[in-house]
Amino acid sequence: MTALALVMAAVGSRAAAAPHNVILFVADGLRSRIVTPQTAPALAEVRARGVDFRNSHSIYPTVTTPNASVIATGHLVGDTGDFGNTIYGGQPFPAPYGSPMAPVEDDVMLGLLNERFGGNYLGHTSLLQAARAKGFATVALGKLGPIAIQDVTARDGTGTIVIDDATGSPERGVKLAPEIAAAIKAAGLPTTAPSRGPNGQAGAYDKAGALVANVEQQNWFLAVATRVLLPRFKAEGKPFVMVFWSRDPDGTQHNQGDSLNTFTPGINGPTTMAAIRNASDDLAALRASLRALGLDKDTDIVVTADHGFSTLSRESQTSGSARLRYPDVKPGLMPPGFLAIDLAEALGLPLHDAAGPAVDPRSGAYPKRGAALGRDAAHPDVLVAANGGSDLIYLPGPDAPALARRIVEAVSRQDYAGAIFVRDDLGPIPGALSTSQIGLAGSARTPTPAIVVGFRSFASGCDDPEICGVEVADSDQQQGQGIHGSFGRQDTHNFMAAVGPDFRAGFVDPAPVSNADLAITLAHILELDLGPKGHSGRVMAEALSGRDVAPPASQAVTVRSAPAANGFMTVLNRQDAAGASYFDAAGMPGRTIGLKP
Repeated sequence: MTALALVMAAVGSRAAAAPHNVILFVADGLRSRIVTPQTAPALAEVRARGVDFRNSHSIYPTVTTPNASVIATGHLVGDTGDFGNTIYGGQPFPAPYGSPMAPVEDDVMLGLLNERFGGNYLGHTSLLQAARAKGFATVALGKLGPIAIQDVTARDGTGTIVIDDATGSPERGVKLAPEIAAAIKAAGLPTTAPSRGPNGQAGAYDKAGALVANVEQQNWFLAVATRVLLPRFKAEGKPFVMVFWSRDPDGTQHNQGDSLNTFTPGINGPTTMAAIRNASDDLAALRASLRALGLDKDTDIVVTADHGFSTLSRESQTSGSARLRYPDVKPGLMPPGFLAIDLAEALGLPLHDAAGPAVDPRSGAYPKRGAALGRDAAHPDVLVAANGGSDLIYLPGPDAPALARRIVEAVSRQDYAGAIFVRDDLGPIPGALSTSQIGLAGSARTPTPAIVVGFRSFASGCDDPEICGVEVADSDQQQGQGIHGSFGRQDTHNFMAAVGPDFRAGFVDPAPVSNADLAITLAHILELDLGPKGHSGRVMAEALSGRDVAPPASQAVTVRSAPAANGFMTVLNRQDAAGASYFDAAGMPGRTIGLKP
């Protein structure tokens, strides 16, 4: 071999070893089966041309920040401690919060959680942290809350670029490096994120909500990505990892005004369809920018959703809260905070807002920032954190074992009860499974819920219950608007797909996968160190190109609790594959979409 040939071979070897880029595109709240070439052409194209993760799973609770923490780290929620969009943080937080409840979709609160829990409330290395430690350019942009969680310690502008709804606000946002702010300005873009405008209008019990998708705000995120960041990474010549978290369709589905107080069309009306198309169009624009910059052949595109979605119900024949009247709730429906109201009655305990003030449902009031039950609001017996299709119950007092039994008994008598899980040290309790059986026990730094209650789900009448799923939920939305958080398959079956140089083409993966597999798989591809072992997911080796790896065999497993005195039981369907567990559905048979009793 000539000297020139040796040099060329060496150059080719180095080029072959150069790491690829990754864009992780999260379409918040995107149901797997709603994606077709008609509803979401760019998303459908990725699934058709690359890997179709047909047997995909959200992590329970099926709400945003728990899944964001799992996507970031590869650890289940029992390790990350991000048990819900609202969690109990121990002592009250300072003003303006004034409550021990932590709203996690908030950059300031994420900083407070870090301060309280060891400098990194998640307690684990994220994919973006590992990537920037190895010299990758890293950026997270999009929806407030889950974006900052992707590199939760990057808050001073010197590490991962964090751009979200609060960007440009010194009081609310994560600091942005001056050179990035200058580059955004030089591109002719405002350096402050726009609001959601009409898309942010949630409506009221007698007023329809949003009738437009979140186009304006997402166009700004997209412009920052395609006109500022991707060209910058191209010029730097460094590999990059980008997380783009699209608020649509989630935010629009929550607020949609197509179906006020009715289950049809629910979250399948024209406003939701526009939001799904908006997310798809944003993905198409990112891919077009990669092609224009010559980066497409070196960039993997991985698409996931944090969870599926449902239409909200607030109906109950058993709840005492539904028999009371409230000035801003349709008569006959339960108000937000209904679980806390019913528990206060069942346990004979005074009801307070988690921030302290007493709440009297008989006068038309209900708790709005979490609930505290007990004679002393500063030292409550029970705390309830509302999280949509599931609520978290904390028992900080000494009577936790006895209270847990009384609470499970009371909840099991309600027709809105779907699934009940109890922390292992408090059980076993008839009617409930343990939290360790669904990944909610581990090394969490934050307080662990004593009980998790998932609410019932049902179909509104179409051919596919995953498309027209309805669930009872404890949230601010109105009946007929969108919600998630339950343990029904309509919420656990998220959209997942991937395309790029490291993924097989035209491959339908039959094996179960979940959001817990993403960080581990991408770290494997990019040769990144995610820290000590103990991750909950697996490398999706069967989906990777250049390998002859068969999909791992999976085993269907059903776990049943002992029945409560009234016959209520919690049944869990899961799939086990390659040492990992994937949760399909859990709840009382007949009250849970997709559950096989």
